[in-house]
Parts: sequence; C-alpha cells; structure tokens
Amino acid sequence: MTYSSTSPSTGPGSPEVFGFYDDDTGSIQYLVADPETAKAALVDVVLGFDPESAATHSAGVDAILSFASSEGFEIEWILDTHPHADHLMASSVLKDRIGKPNAIGEKVKEIAELWRDYYNMPDAFDPARDFDRLFADGDEFQIGNLPVRVMLTPGHTLGSITYVVGDDAAFVHDTFMQPDVGTSRADFPGGSAGELYDSLQAILSLPDRTRLFIGHDYGSDFRETPDWVSTVAEQRRHNAHIGGGVAKAEYVKTREDRDKTLALPDRMLHVLQMNLRAGRLPEPESDDNRYLKIPLNRY
Repeated sequence: MTYSSTSPSTGPGSPEVFGFYDDDTGSIQYLVADPETAKAALVDVVLGFDPESAATHSAGVDAILSFASSEGFEIEWILDTHPHADHLMASSVLKDRIGKPNAIGEKVKEIAELWRDYYNMPDAFDPARDFDRLFADGDEFQIGNLPVRVMLTPGHTLGSITYVVGDDAAFVHDTFMQPDVGTSRADFPGGSAGELYDSLQAILSLPDRTRLFIGHDYGSDFRETPDWVSTVAEQRRHNAHIGGGVAKAEYVKTREDRDKTLALPDRMLHVLQMNLRAGRLPEPESDDNRYLKIPLNRY
C-alpha cells in the first residue's frame, strides 16, 4: 500500500485529505480530517483479499489506523460510497476494531435485491443490520465541525453516493477518473451510462475549485504513477470522456462501447456477497470454516 498526502486544507471549512493507494486493486482509500478538531472519517477502505487463495488480511487496515493514531486523528465515521465490485470492503472490520458507526447509501437495499437473485440467496443480505446509517440523497452529518452533504450519484451502481465535505472537497467514487482517463464503467447490474452522465453533470455543478477525490487510478499513457485528485474546473475542461461539454447521447455511446470491451473484476463475484454485508465474512459452517457461493455461467 502506498501512502501520499494528497491535499492539505485550504483554510477554514476545508478538510485535510490523505490518500492510501491499494496496489492490488488500484483503489484509493481516504482519511478526511477536520484540522480544527482532529476529528476524521475513513472513506472506502480496503480489506486485503487474494482471489486465488480466497484469503483475507488486514495489513492495509492496520497501516491506516496506525497512521491515524500517530497523527492524533479521532475517527468518527466509517464511510463507503457503494458496494464495491473490485475489492473487499473493510467496513465491518473497522467497526469491530474502533467501534464507530459505518455508513453507505440507502439504495444498497435495492442493490442487494439484484444480487440475491444472482447468487440465488433470497435471505442473504440485510443492509439495515450491517450498516449503522443508510444515507439518503441530501442527508447531512458532521466530521468534527465540517458539514458533510450526501449526493446520490448513480450510474456505476444504482446506489452510489458522493460525500461533499466542507466547502471544497467531494469524494466522487467511481464516477470520474482522472481527466486524462475519463470516467468509470457503468455496465454492472443496476448500472446505467445515462444515469452516470447525469451524475457527472451534478458533480460538475459544484464550485470550480472543489477538489474531486476519485475511487480508482491505474496511471495512464501520460502518467506512470497513479494520481487521485483534480478539481471541478479541470474535469469540466479536460475530462477525456465528458470535457468541453460533450452531449449526453455521445457520452452514452462512448461509455457503452468502452464497457463492452472490459472484463469483470477478478474479485467481483467473491467480494460482492461480502460487501453487501459491509464486508462481513460468511458465518462459519459446522467445520468452523467459511465459504463463498460463486454462480457459474451466470454473468
């Protein structure tokens, strides 16, 4: 895992943001802090998972919590933007470790309905049990003295949310990529390129100076190393898929054509049946081992 201090506070009302890059999945995990109170939240933290051996580990979680402790931050919230398809969520593990509330968007209940069918597990998922808070569009809460507003920004999934923190930061998950890459895929069950376009436009309605913290980066033809912060103004002008005022129909065609070429994430069928439980592993069976159920020839 690579650590980088991605963006300092710009002054009163502005959070300090630290990014932690997960090399295995290209995911960026965030610690967002109120400099005035040293209160903080964790966003989209990854629990280590090896799909070849189906083994889990908490090395990344340990490193982030150690960093928070060494910097004197008190974690108040464990936040996720959506049930991730490419990595195992650390939400449940973090809740057990630090005893703080975990949260996600309320439409995770609808996503669970879709995946109950895919797994043929009609009673498998109960988001209201596994998450302490299910946020609706427009909900507000605090990180220290910083206000946080929840935006429903579907497309990648039907229930993806963005956290707008303070007056100049937004955690936009799998909507935007970096400007030289474009935008995220929209072909998973419940996804929609048209809805993603609308969500991108909603994010672009934020003030130009708003820092946008994305969910993934893998480098590009122009960059050897990952990066994960841009601004609304930069995305509006330079985004490879939508910059310069691309019309919705053109964007949808570009996005859908691109998605047809993409393979499934190698962890997807493994991790979603845990992520819809906040990353909680299946209960042990009679031999004290835990098992996943993988549908064959279904997706």
